[in-house]
Amino acid sequence: MQLRYSYRANLTPAGRSAAGRAFGCARVVWNDALAHRTAAHEAGEKYPTDAEMSARLTKSKETPDRAWLNEVSSVVLQQSLADLNKSYRAFSSSLSGKRKGRKAGAPRFKSRKDSRQSLRFTANSRFKILPNGRLRLPKIGDVEVRWSRPLPAAPTSVTLTRDAAGRYFVSFVVEVTPRPLPETDRECGIDLGLSHFAVMDDGTKVTAPKFWRRAERKLKTAQRDLSRKQKGSKNREKARVRVARAHAHVADARRDFHHKLSTQVIRETQAVTVEDLAVRGLARTRLAKSVYDAGWSAFVSMLEYKATLYGRQFRKTGRFEPTSQVCSACGVKDGPKPLGVREWQCAACGMVHDRDVNAARNIAALGRREAQRPWRPGKTSGNAGAGR
Repeated sequence: MQLRYSYRANLTPAGRSAAGRAFGCARVVWNDALAHRTAAHEAGEKYPTDAEMSARLTKSKETPDRAWLNEVSSVVLQQSLADLNKSYRAFSSSLSGKRKGRKAGAPRFKSRKDSRQSLRFTANSRFKILPNGRLRLPKIGDVEVRWSRPLPAAPTSVTLTRDAAGRYFVSFVVEVTPRPLPETDRECGIDLGLSHFAVMDDGTKVTAPKFWRRAERKLKTAQRDLSRKQKGSKNREKARVRVARAHAHVADARRDFHHKLSTQVIRETQAVTVEDLAVRGLARTRLAKSVYDAGWSAFVSMLEYKATLYGRQFRKTGRFEPTSQVCSACGVKDGPKPLGVREWQCAACGMVHDRDVNAARNIAALGRREAQRPWRPGKTSGNAGAGR
């Protein structure tokens, strides 16, 4: 399976200038190719192939108007064309219904004012990790990398990214083999929520950190300060960076929390079952801020790929299962209850249930039931999905 390892990078002033030039060239190549394909579509012509676009790029580099494209690595420009083609394929798959999940829109033109800029180097570019720990990128120079952990294998590609806060990151794609952890007899069902981020079937409750809510006053102050600055001024750009850094701090804290909790769950359990939540639907309700602050989808994705990596089982229950209405002791369905009801007593067996713990136990039971069913072609297995 392939994993991406991301690290913070420090660039010298000359390196930042070279990186900015490479970002701009990759953006121009993307926009030129998109404009050409759009014009071909409007004229009723056939879709230009990758080979035709690559030859067109090579020819344009010989003209005076695009001669400055030779100042950056040709691999960066070719990867920009590959990314555009990938975007078109995703859009086409969405139109035909072959693409699963959220639909992809048509490719759009990029701007130098976009909050995120990135470029990718493949093995053909001959990037190199030097003995002193620096990363040598073609026509950019040596980049200082903050190695928080070693790479498990030689990377196949590296992506240089600048985020909205002006920070630089390098991420490596590495091919790794699963390394199973020692087996345990513990299986876990998790009910995700807002007041408690996660409730386990054994009664363990993890309080929701609410990173965005805690930083809301600071974010409002920074955003208000930004709105009062004159557009196009240097002070407005400084205020924009302060807002971006505040949001980045919240996102980093949330991601760190997700990683630590998901790693703990995978280490302690042999199989984990979660509910397939309709996050996009919940994000359209009055609970939208809290739903986005929780970040359930990111946490579930981490559980899924870590289960694959460490030899665990990952299962999902249907989103329409009445896990909060069924008694986990006797299995009798007691009917829907308002969100304000946190405890209830089963009318059949008299068992008193905590609403969230009971739901987690039902989720765990559904996971065990799904694992015992024989596999049928066309049906999603209860085991872990493909890792990222």
